[in-house]
Amino acid sequence: MTTPEPPGEPTPPSFDKPEGGGSPSDSPYGVRPGAPGAPEGSPYGTPGGGQEQNPYGSPHGGRPASPYDTPYGSPYESPYGSAPPVEQTPGAAMPPLGGLGRRLVARIIDTLLVAVVGVPLSLIADAASSRNHNVITFVVEVVLGLLGFVYEGLMLTRARGRTVGKMVMGIRVAMLADGAVPVGRPGWIRSGVYWLPGLLSALCIPAIFSLLNVLWCTWDRPYRQCLHDKAAKTVVVRVL
Repeated sequence: MTTPEPPGEPTPPSFDKPEGGGSPSDSPYGVRPGAPGAPEGSPYGTPGGGQEQNPYGSPHGGRPASPYDTPYGSPYESPYGSAPPVEQTPGAAMPPLGGLGRRLVARIIDTLLVAVVGVPLSLIADAASSRNHNVITFVVEVVLGLLGFVYEGLMLTRARGRTVGKMVMGIRVAMLADGAVPVGRPGWIRSGVYWLPGLLSALCIPAIFSLLNVLWCTWDRPYRQCLHDKAAKTVVVRVL
């Protein structure tokens, strides 16, 4: 009587070569991923060395193609781009312009303030030197011009664009571009163009220029600027 041998462990199937010969593709278990002879397009492998391809094949940097894609991008975007920003008109955001009457009264007040200080100083200086009438006139004009230049320049740059006369009349000087206070150079340019030509009043041209300067605002449009405003790029507005 023959004793049966105990059953051994089953031999695992080979993925490389099935029993009885044949090619690896004939195996009922398929081909091991990455094994030699694995055909391209195998469900266990990807073509191109394992790099997965985008099934949409979008030309836009890997983004899936959209039926709404156009040569101009989104269908809701204009092919001509966005409209350029509209530049703001100078003076559009500023208060209303100061009236000519207010400006005239303010200028008279400021001139009187300068004269109250300048004329006595000029007379005292001339009396000490005992010179003729022409010298007295010249000294008075020089002192008034210099005092007016310093007075208005300091007030415009340090007092928020207002002299004493402008404070009384409720107006101020503002930069035409944005309505800012004419701090620094603009304030001094405005003051100098108004006051300094008077230093040469013995000549005819400075006197004509000074008269033309103050009258210019009566026909200037749309900002009613005098010549000293145009030189400093300023405008006179009301204080709201």
